[in-house]
Amino acid sequence: MSERGNFITIEGGEGVGKTTNREFVADWLRARGYKLRITREPGGTQIGEQLRELLLRDQSPAPAEMTELLLIFAARAQHIAEVIAPALAAGEWVLCDRFTDATFAYQGAGRELSTRSIEHLEQLVQGNLRPDLTLLLDLDPRVGMQRALERGEPDRFEQEDVAFFDRVRQGYLTRAAKAPERYRVIDASLALPDVARQLQRELEVFVDER
Repeated sequence: MSERGNFITIEGGEGVGKTTNREFVADWLRARGYKLRITREPGGTQIGEQLRELLLRDQSPAPAEMTELLLIFAARAQHIAEVIAPALAAGEWVLCDRFTDATFAYQGAGRELSTRSIEHLEQLVQGNLRPDLTLLLDLDPRVGMQRALERGEPDRFEQEDVAFFDRVRQGYLTRAAKAPERYRVIDASLALPDVARQLQRELEVFVDER
């Protein structure tokens, strides 16, 4: 029976460079011989990607806040069943662009929904599954939103105001402060090579501890 793989997530607000830095992390792990599954949330499966498109689409009327939360966990339930749990059980490492920390940050802190409701859904959908390492890319939302807008037409979330993203950032940092054994906060305001050096340092420590 294969040894269980490790579950790494990359988190952060808009414009923090998750995609670019995810590729750095993936290349670093593959270069060391780890079999890696790269995925994202919401998404990662056919059903999840359809729900992602629905969640990000600028539409009227927009989904109610509780509808948004339940759609995210519906996508997550499928993602875990179809991709994450089987990969980990087979000994693969899973690298996921956002996971439940994003729900606590965006829907909990940003939308100001009940943390208890999110925790209940987390336990219902995930059981004991939690990331082994979370790399939190931290950046002033004003800088991040400028970067995001330069990429093209904003999606439904990217159209929120700065106060929303300030709450999202604080939500992330609060969670990181409560569980320093899992989170590594990365200063994403620096140049990409400096961000990569921070990521490499944290990955080296994590791998050495396995």
